[in-house]
Amino acid sequence: MTGAYDPEQNLVFYGTGNPGPDYHSESREGDNLYSTSLLALDADTGKLRWHYQFTPHDVHDWDSTEVPVLADITIAGQPRKVVMFANRNGFYYTLDRTTGKVIAAKPFVTTTWAKEIGRDGRPIELPGHTPNETGSVTCPDITGGTNFWPPTFDPSTRTFFVNAREACMTFYAWKPDYKAGDRFTGGAGQRGQGSGEQAYGALRAIDPATGERKWEFRYLTPSTAGLLTTASGLIFSGDAEGNLLALDSRDGKLLWRYQMGAAMHGTSPTTYMVDGRQYVLVPAGTTLTAWALPR
Repeated sequence: MTGAYDPEQNLVFYGTGNPGPDYHSESREGDNLYSTSLLALDADTGKLRWHYQFTPHDVHDWDSTEVPVLADITIAGQPRKVVMFANRNGFYYTLDRTTGKVIAAKPFVTTTWAKEIGRDGRPIELPGHTPNETGSVTCPDITGGTNFWPPTFDPSTRTFFVNAREACMTFYAWKPDYKAGDRFTGGAGQRGQGSGEQAYGALRAIDPATGERKWEFRYLTPSTAGLLTTASGLIFSGDAEGNLLALDSRDGKLLWRYQMGAAMHGTSPTTYMVDGRQYVLVPAGTTLTAWALPR
């Protein structure tokens, strides 16, 4: 998946996948390092500088392969070098990218498995969310509060944006029989249960200093589109019904939309300049479509 690079520290940042078997807790006791973690690696040697594990002993298949976003921002009057990360487990994190220490961490979707992130950086888990043979309802679901589609950051307004998913799932677990070449999950999941509300999606604007939500633009169903912000105060997104959406990044007001004929699954618009004219290029289905202002 997509990582990030800090040239000043010569560090590359990558998230890691979940441990296996996915759901059966007793098969792999302990934290299962370095799964579901963000790794900061020396770009020349590959040596681990630091790591942060978002979900120790993950039993819900919450890979941490989302896109890390780097920025220099002021927090509590002090300049901080941060890495921002909206995680599949339902929490948004701002980490110090020189040390890996948590600066802010708060849920950005309905999250039932943990109360909060403690001062030691570990989640304070709630009881009743370890999958078993009878089933355990947990939010978010297996796809997560978000996933591999790119988020974005607007430095002018100091706002982090993510396409979030509101969905729960009943997770099941049983002791697996390992067979080389076969999936080794130790369980399964059933969507459509838990919250009492139909799954939906939302474009959410988050203050990285606090993790608090600034605004949201709600979709009818969960979107898997990536995001693009521009210096002119625009944010481009897409819904699951195939609409390209252009919104005001300051308040989430919808400015215009265009039916692409297919959803932007896992990808995002890009922008570029040709002969002094700015374009926005959008991949959807098998088509690339470009927009620009009239000459």
